Amino acid sequence: MTADELRSKYIEYFVSRDHAQIEGRSLIPENDPTVLFTTAGMHPLVPYLLGEPHPAGARLVDYQKCIRTGDIDSVGDPSHLTFFEMLGNWSLGDYFKDGAIRMSFEFLTSPDWLGIPPEKLGVTVFAGDENAPRDDESAAAWRALGIPENRISYRPKEDNWWGPAGTTGPCGPDSEMFYDIGKEPCGPDCGPGCSCGKWLEIWNDVFMQYNKTEGGIYEPLSRKCVDTGMGIERTVTILNGKKSVYDTEIFAPVIAAVLAAVKDTPEGKPYNYGDDPLRDRSVRIICDHVRSAAFILGDPRGVSPSNVGAGYVLRRLIRRAVRHGRKLGVETLLPVAASVVEKFSGPYPELKQNRDYIMGELEREERKFLETLQKGEHEFEKLLPNLLKDPKRIISGRLAFKLYDTYGFPIELTEELAAEKGMTVDRAEFDGAFKKHQELSRSQGGQAFKGGLVDQGEMAVKYHTATHLLHRALRMVLGDHAAQRGSNITAERMRFDFSHPRPMSPDEVKRVEAIVNGAIQQDLPVSVEVMGLEEAKAAGATALFGEKYESQVKVYTIGKGPEDFFSKEVCGGPHVERTGTMGRFKIQKEQSSSAGVRRIRAVLE
Repeated sequence: MTADELRSKYIEYFVSRDHAQIEGRSLIPENDPTVLFTTAGMHPLVPYLLGEPHPAGARLVDYQKCIRTGDIDSVGDPSHLTFFEMLGNWSLGDYFKDGAIRMSFEFLTSPDWLGIPPEKLGVTVFAGDENAPRDDESAAAWRALGIPENRISYRPKEDNWWGPAGTTGPCGPDSEMFYDIGKEPCGPDCGPGCSCGKWLEIWNDVFMQYNKTEGGIYEPLSRKCVDTGMGIERTVTILNGKKSVYDTEIFAPVIAAVLAAVKDTPEGKPYNYGDDPLRDRSVRIICDHVRSAAFILGDPRGVSPSNVGAGYVLRRLIRRAVRHGRKLGVETLLPVAASVVEKFSGPYPELKQNRDYIMGELEREERKFLETLQKGEHEFEKLLPNLLKDPKRIISGRLAFKLYDTYGFPIELTEELAAEKGMTVDRAEFDGAFKKHQELSRSQGGQAFKGGLVDQGEMAVKYHTATHLLHRALRMVLGDHAAQRGSNITAERMRFDFSHPRPMSPDEVKRVEAIVNGAIQQDLPVSVEVMGLEEAKAAGATALFGEKYESQVKVYTIGKGPEDFFSKEVCGGPHVERTGTMGRFKIQKEQSSSAGVRRIRAVLE
């Protein structure tokens, strides 16, 4: 079964069970400063999981592109990826544990759908702790479907619990489904959820039934929701009897593009993929990282490589791919990126639409990194006279790490240059410094990529409403080309990106600020209406540039009536009830964000 076939079957199954198909959303979250990327299919639906009614109803299904970098050092093994596709279905206060588990089991095992033998499946459920009891309800549902007790594992909170994303909010136990790949058990306690490699996770049903309070109390929610996720790549691997996600048709053309650019081994022998584990791993890392970079660059809210936030992650992915390409003699990653665009443009047409931007940014970043490597080599040459004075002819790991951390100079190149001069590198000291660096990055990344709740506190809601006022004011002053390209909101400030080819003049900034404050002072009412997307456009509603929307959407109107309004936008909410509650709007800074995109930072005083 191909990825396209799995995607279609999943949607078909849940639509036949009264789920409305909705569009997957951008990789770059809107109005959520807690994450750099969309990390799971549930991420764009958080407001609805918190209680906001969804225009499409209480049963939903979609496929979603996701980025996770927490396991970037594991990429290249049989199952880890930074970019992946997630299939998901949701119940917003409709069915709960029994219904979700029964549908999961039917889709996985029925000959009409995936036809996985039930005896190959195992599951995990929450073991319980001092805050919440053992999830006997989920375990009973699995037993009723024929899963025997020895293939039901009870796991602690770190394995079988979702959320809250912050210190408070909705959360609950989950039940994960695993496929037995046929390896011998690692010991008598080996079961689903064991990390030995015998069990491969393919699906996760999350049951949001508690709210964690500021006092650390887990209160039962009156409106319980289900959030599920199935990874396309891992499931296709299982269905086709493959040992690795990289062995599937998903990656076949991308790997072929890498291999076409690979040179022979350093000894001049032909390189055959599958014969050299180290070189094979580099091929897989290039495939994964270039695919991830292409999707980030090709996203409607795509970012460019930089030294901060999502741009830094993108830069790291590209440069890591370039470095592994150098190991294999690959001169450029552009043909690999072209194969990604060609392979995935069917379900994700934005890749073909933004092909020129993808290729241009990738080429620029390749060139910048090669310049960085040259600077690192120059710095090494400057240090060399003092290094050669050491009678032991050993370069300290601390210095090697400085070259890596400051100049982006890979340790392998430091070792190569050292060997040419008859020297060695204290690799153990370097590895120790690098491990500390990884632990710090993982700690920070765990916060940045934690995923979770969009802030719906009072100030965040005010700032969200302010983005609508600002969007309208910018169009009034600069013209209709000044379309929103993204925003980021916290309880303390807002950031707003918009299309505009040049810096705003001081007078333009003052005029925009005055228009927004005028709308606030008028104390305009804010109303919401659900309607068809084309009907919304006909009524004068604006929508985000390049964004995907459902057939039924929410339209927020700021103004006195359907015809007498200041702003009308397609948006998920939430917003204030009247603008007079927002305070005074103040633009702190107007600057460049990327080519043709400007950025405003503002506060409400």
